Amino acid sequence: MTQDRFDPRRASRRSAERQGDAVFPAVPEQNFHVRRITLIALLVAAVVLPCLYVAAMAFSDLRSREADATDMTLRTVRVAEEHALKVFDMNETLDTRIVDLTEGLGDDGIRAREAAIHQKLRTMGGGYPQVAAVSIFGRDGALLVTSRFYPAPPVSIGDRDDFVGLREGRDLEHVSKVMSGHVAGEQVFNTGVERRAPDGTFAGVVSVALRPSYFDAFYRELLGGTDGLPMTMTLVRTDGAVLAHYPRRPGEPNAVAADSPFAEAMKEGRRAGVTRMRSNLDGDNMIVAFRHVGSYPVYVMCGYRASAMWAAWYRHLAVLFLSIFTPSVALWCVIWLSLRRLGAEEEAWERWQAEASMRRSIESAYRQSRKMEALGTLVGSVAHDFNNLLMILSANVQIARRRGANGLDRELSAMERALKSGQSLTRQLLGVARKQPLRNETVALDRWLPACRDLLRASLGAKVSLVMDVGVGIWPMRVDVAELELALINIAVNARDAMPNGGRFTVRATNITFRHEDGFPLTGDFVQVSLEDTGVGMAPEVLARAFEPLFTTKAKGMGTGLGLPQVFAFCERSGGLAAIDSAVGAGTSVRLYLPRATEAPAVDVPVETGTEDGSAPHGLRILLVEDNEEVAAGTEALLQMMGHHVTCVLNADMALRLLDDGHRQHSRTGEPLPFDVVLSDIHMPGSLNGIDLAEAIRAFDATLPVILVTGYAEELDRARQVNVRVLSKPFDIALLESLLQGIQRELAQSGLDPAAHQVQ
Repeated sequence: MTQDRFDPRRASRRSAERQGDAVFPAVPEQNFHVRRITLIALLVAAVVLPCLYVAAMAFSDLRSREADATDMTLRTVRVAEEHALKVFDMNETLDTRIVDLTEGLGDDGIRAREAAIHQKLRTMGGGYPQVAAVSIFGRDGALLVTSRFYPAPPVSIGDRDDFVGLREGRDLEHVSKVMSGHVAGEQVFNTGVERRAPDGTFAGVVSVALRPSYFDAFYRELLGGTDGLPMTMTLVRTDGAVLAHYPRRPGEPNAVAADSPFAEAMKEGRRAGVTRMRSNLDGDNMIVAFRHVGSYPVYVMCGYRASAMWAAWYRHLAVLFLSIFTPSVALWCVIWLSLRRLGAEEEAWERWQAEASMRRSIESAYRQSRKMEALGTLVGSVAHDFNNLLMILSANVQIARRRGANGLDRELSAMERALKSGQSLTRQLLGVARKQPLRNETVALDRWLPACRDLLRASLGAKVSLVMDVGVGIWPMRVDVAELELALINIAVNARDAMPNGGRFTVRATNITFRHEDGFPLTGDFVQVSLEDTGVGMAPEVLARAFEPLFTTKAKGMGTGLGLPQVFAFCERSGGLAAIDSAVGAGTSVRLYLPRATEAPAVDVPVETGTEDGSAPHGLRILLVEDNEEVAAGTEALLQMMGHHVTCVLNADMALRLLDDGHRQHSRTGEPLPFDVVLSDIHMPGSLNGIDLAEAIRAFDATLPVILVTGYAEELDRARQVNVRVLSKPFDIALLESLLQGIQRELAQSGLDPAAHQVQ
């Protein structure tokens, strides 16, 4: 076996020896490799050892700083949690006392005792700096009495979220969001509890308004009293609404980001923890410790700015870096200059060899391309005629099937199998001729290749073992999956025949990049698919013709000479290249270089087929344009059996005249156009082909559906630009029927009777 990587100089020398080309005078070998390895080893040691030391020290210092920051946030958030718990417990006690005070009193009863209750509320809440006001609201949200004013002003909170939530029994609203209080006259958030009538119905709310500024002042003192400290403190509801935050910044958000790790932890019901996140409140990456405050819907969160930690770490790293790398730089420069001088010498020595190798490669490639072009033209012409024969046979088999040919099922099945074999052969012929239409898609080889294992095993037979080695992180490719599958099968079949007594067939996939200086015919990123066998190998004269169409060394009737040519043509048309190495007794290695795709693999989406009600559409008026009378007769009969009305013409010129006459008649009399669909071959005699006909139709009736049929790849791009449906020869009759059903549904959905098609 040979090495995987393509060596253009070695390949060119072999090609020159096989073809007898003149070889340039030899140049004495230079031992650049040993000299370069020595210098590189010295450079690596001079770089790696200091880097390893600095990296180890830096990593250790960073981990230590992260641990210190985490410990500090955990200690601080525990203190803040205990403080918040005491405040909310006190509020709960205060709420309970007030509820007991008003027990059995309705709204009117509370208003009647407003003066006495007001005085008691002032006494209860007046001694706490965090309490802005203590208020009692009626069942409709009207303020009944408050510790702040007497008499109570005409205020109602009936439409406020916290009041509505308490009335509806939502636990979250026991602590409200921050708001401008109607009663307190300042920024507050409320802790409330519902009042119940003797019959258990909702009777109102007791609310204690708390000052966020009280918590801000406490957090300022807890964190050291300086806004520039690397730490922050936040009091937040379980829905993310911020109640208090220190230090405050102008215009900061009033809620924690819903997609932050802290918000996710609250949703999961975690009571305490440490996480990392980018704070939308402070605009910085933070190490965050959080704790749930008792049974209340509130968390306290302490954050440590990562930027402060990183700044201190960078300062330490700078000192370490300068002390280690200053003496190392001088040594690196000396080694680097030596490598540059060595590279210049080697480049001059190799330039002569590269020029000679490139000249031989170009001449060989030109001769091969001329030969392949001539063979491709011949093979393509044969495939086109063979396609028409298959179309005739396929149409008539379908007609026989639909007419229910009793007693002929075995014979028809045999004909259908022959059709599939013929279609496969035509596909290979068109592939070799570079006329097979490619349906390129992005393929993830690491997922696709294992799925082909059973198919390859069947091609290899029981005596040959299959080994797959797909590297990690293989790039996606943009190829025709069917052609790639056929290429692998062709190579596997050749490998099986080369190992009659058994052996091993290995499939490898790796990423590879070629630069211009590599001497590879192409440049860029490629996926290299290597297929290696342990068979008998090839002699040099056989290897030289391995990719030649119709060349085979197999016994008569055992080979077509289309397998490896299809592989070569597929790779070239995909933007890549195929290469082969072999020697007698050493096995064979075929390497496919396929270009890397720029987009991600597509996700397969199930496509629904058939009509909505399960019945096949019928009654379309179809203009069939086909120059081969036998193909036209078979297709016409099949369409008529589907229930359609068919008019057949032999070329595009006749079809255009017929459509133009119908258009003129429609313009004069308003009669409907005579056709609902045009089904046309592309290759036809006359001044117009099928694509020209489609373009002409679009000029006077953009809504008339057109379906084109072709077996040539070069026509697909132009056909797609016309925005028409295209079928590849020989097409599947079921696919054509599905397209016609879709057109029938489109006409029905647009409100147009197929028998009364109008120009838009």
